Parts: sequence; C-alpha cells; structure tokens
Amino acid sequence: MKPEIHTEITAEELAHAFEEPVPEVDLKQYGVEDWATLAIFWLMAFAVFLQFLTRYVLNDSFAWTEEIATYCLVAVVFLGAAMCVRLGRHIHVDLLFRYLPARVARALAIMIDAIRTVFFAYAAYLVWNFMAIVEGETMTTIMLPKNWVYGCVFVGFILMFLRSVQVSIDNWRRGYSILERPEAFDAAPI
Repeated sequence: MKPEIHTEITAEELAHAFEEPVPEVDLKQYGVEDWATLAIFWLMAFAVFLQFLTRYVLNDSFAWTEEIATYCLVAVVFLGAAMCVRLGRHIHVDLLFRYLPARVARALAIMIDAIRTVFFAYAAYLVWNFMAIVEGETMTTIMLPKNWVYGCVFVGFILMFLRSVQVSIDNWRRGYSILERPEAFDAAPI
C-alpha cells in the first residue's frame, strides 16, 4: 500500500487561497422543476420540523404534519425526476454500447429515447385518468383534496415527457447520447 503524500503549504499560501475570485453564480441553468422541487422540499422540511417539535418537545403531536410531509415527499420525487431527465442523471447501463458497432448503438439509443418519451406520456395519461377516479377524495387528517398530490405527480410526468422530448432532440442534433459517449457528459455543466 502506497503511503499518502501531503504537500506542505505555508500560511501565506493558505491566506492567498482566500483571495481568489469567487465564481459568478448563474441561476439560468436551473429549470422550473428545480425551483418547484426546492420550494416543496422546504415545505416538507418545515412539516418534519414541526412534527418533531410538537411530538418530542411539546408532547402533543399535530397529526397532519406527517401526512403533509409524506405528500410533499411524493411531489419532490416526481418533480425532481423531471430534473434528472433534463440532466440525464437517471440510472442507465451503457456497457452494451461499448461493444456495439456505432450505427447499431445509434439506432438503439434513438429507440431508447423514443421509448422513454412514450413511457412518460403514457404515465401522465394514466395519472390523469386516476385523478378522475379519485376526484372528491380528501386527505385523511386535513380537508384538502388528494388530487393536489396526484396533480403534482401528473405535472411531474408532463415535465418528464417535455424534458425527454428536449433531450431526444438534443441527442439527435448532437449525433450521440449519454449512452453512446458517457465521457462527453461527465464534466458537462448543469
């Protein structure tokens, strides 16, 4: 086993490290789903904190906080999944693409883009139909419609569908996808 080598650094070098310019913040790289997910995440964090406070500090739990936190988590998952589609961060296996001829790999990648897009459209359609079935049902502890939660799931699938179309078009224009050349996406900005 190789021993670790640590380079000595002087106090002056360390002090100059803090003088380096701070990179400019670019908020344009974030999509609408990122901001919605962040807002719902903080709502969920507030509900969990309130649940902890009322249960363990005040010894008189608010029953609705657990349900709200659960539904917020559902919304975070489905809206956050749209962000993953945009960034190409869903789990995928590209091992097969290393051994396929380039033309076959390209055709397979196009087919995968199409299947992904159709799946998200179909899932949105199913959630829309489910929302019609459970219309009028309310949450267990508070009198809010359950369709708000399913509406977030529906919006998540619509956003995933739209982002999938966008990614498919980008892959087609570029001539390759993350499956064919994962190294080209490793250092890509968000």
